[in-house]
Amino acid sequence: MSASTVTDTSLVYRVSARRVVRSEWSKFWSLRSSWITLGVAVLFLVAIGAIAAALYSPDGPLGGKGADSGAALTLALAGTNLAALAVGALGVLLSAGEYSTGMVRSTFAAVPGRLPVLWAKCAVYSPIAFVTSTLGALVSFLLGSAALHGEKIALSVGDAGVFRCLLGAGVYLGLVGVYGVTVGLLVRNTAGGIAILAGAVLVLPGLTGLLPSSLGDTVSRYLPSNAGQSAMTLHASGGSLVSPGAGVTALLVWAVLLLAGAACRLRRSDV
Repeated sequence: MSASTVTDTSLVYRVSARRVVRSEWSKFWSLRSSWITLGVAVLFLVAIGAIAAALYSPDGPLGGKGADSGAALTLALAGTNLAALAVGALGVLLSAGEYSTGMVRSTFAAVPGRLPVLWAKCAVYSPIAFVTSTLGALVSFLLGSAALHGEKIALSVGDAGVFRCLLGAGVYLGLVGVYGVTVGLLVRNTAGGIAILAGAVLVLPGLTGLLPSSLGDTVSRYLPSNAGQSAMTLHASGGSLVSPGAGVTALLVWAVLLLAGAACRLRRSDV
């Protein structure tokens, strides 16, 4: 009977992907920082986009003869980079935060394989970031459309390519969430991880100007921030952006590389 009891107990407490995901889901929604930071990201998207549309002037840089059919989307998604900082910072907190509190020891004691923790964190957070960001982008666009009513650049959700751009913003921010989780697991320091993420989003694109022009232009197009911009731009113009499909592909490649790095770090580290 004792052997049977041991067998039954092992079955009851067996680690499974579903249970690890459920555990990470509970962790996410039980943290006050999750609600606050996610709310800040949506606030950046909606408030900055709405304000940019409300301040639009036909005589400004996006008006007049230089206006293009995607200017309304450019205004509505003006807060995307700041939202990316908030989304990425939360991803870092979800992973590196466990090292600062010591909770990671309990996590890995419950899931000795470690890698399921990485997959579960990304599987939980990335869809949440995608859904909330897409909704935030949609609200920002609708508010902007109301402010731009009657203007030459005004668009509606039903216009060709508009919904694809709003989804592109959600995809970009959803993958930034993955970047945050993986960077947090790589550096295992909250402040350092957020600094690295902020540098990649805001600083690194400008540093490519220090490279030879042809190389700098090529590298710049495929950095996460510019690739994300390509995914949510109605019409790619100039040499700084690639096609939407190429932009999403570049974002996915960055995610795969960071996931591979984080997986190797988890497997080779003691804690």
